[in-house]
Formats: sequence, C-alpha cells, structure tokens
Amino acid sequence: MLPARHRLRTGAEFTAVTRRPGGARAGSRLLVVHANLTDSRAARPPRVGFVVSKNVGGAVMRNRVKRRLRAQTARLLSTLPPGVDVVVRAQPSAADATSTQLGAELERLLASVVARVGTDAVGVTAP
Repeated sequence: MLPARHRLRTGAEFTAVTRRPGGARAGSRLLVVHANLTDSRAARPPRVGFVVSKNVGGAVMRNRVKRRLRAQTARLLSTLPPGVDVVVRAQPSAADATSTQLGAELERLLASVVARVGTDAVGVTAP
C-alpha cells in the first residue's frame, strides 16, 4: 500500500490530472499514464492514483491488477519528482499481464510522461 501522502483520493484530483492543460499522457496496450505538475504542489511529494474499470475483469481480477500496479509504483515512487500527480489507468489486456510486464511498461510510460511535463526526475529517463 502506498503511504497516504502519495495517494490521489478524490474524483476532483483524478480529473485535474487527466484533464488539466499542461499535462502529459502516454499509453500502450497494457496501461495509460497521465501526469500533471502544478506550481502549487511543487514542494510536496508525488501522488499516484489508479483506475481499473470493469472492462479489465471481475472484482477479483481488478483488485489483483491494482495490487500489482501499487507494488510496482511503490518501487518507482522515489524516482518521481516532487509535486507531480500521476493517474495510471489499466487497459483490459492488463488482466493477462504478469507483474514484471506491468512494471516494465509502467516504468517506460512514467519516464515518458515525466519528461513531457517539463521535469527532470532523478532515475527516470525518457526512452
């Protein structure tokens, strides 16, 4: 589980990340990652939220995918710059992916969106 200070909680926070101008989005067959950086959060820790719809599968499968994504994100959290908010949306094919595949794809997509929101994160390089 991610610490509370690193979690997006409300629908408004998710909407702000996915729809606010100046953000970035990168996608693949497994995941879509949105990122946004605001000046008001520049000194705060990065926050992450997950969206796993019913298209991914039943409740057991959705929770499994969320757990895998949380574990992979926790591993990468220290590489995200302060103030960045990230939303990770699972595609239906994520249900068939292994944790290693999800982790590799998440790392690649995070590097891409972080580079495009105009930040220079330590440990995350754009492909």
